[in-house]
Amino acid sequence: MTLQDALDALADPVRRSIVRELSTGPDFTRACGAFDLPVSKATASHHFAVLRAAGLLEQLDAGPRRLNRLRRPEFDARFPGLLALVLAEE
Repeated sequence: MTLQDALDALADPVRRSIVRELSTGPDFTRACGAFDLPVSKATASHHFAVLRAAGLLEQLDAGPRRLNRLRRPEFDARFPGLLALVLAEE
């Protein structure tokens, strides 16, 4: 996980909204399809893949659903304060 990957992933407003939504609930309770995103299903899949590749998200397959967890402790350990800034933005 590099700082550039993290900044690139968090630069997109759709990805920031996914991160914000994941920060408000328990781990592995939100499936990818449960997010109300203003993009197509294929584009949403791309956004989730970018967040996963940047180390912001962990996904778990549960039958036909893919559940998500924000890797906040790991991300905060690597980049202290960065995620807090993103989550504080409205």
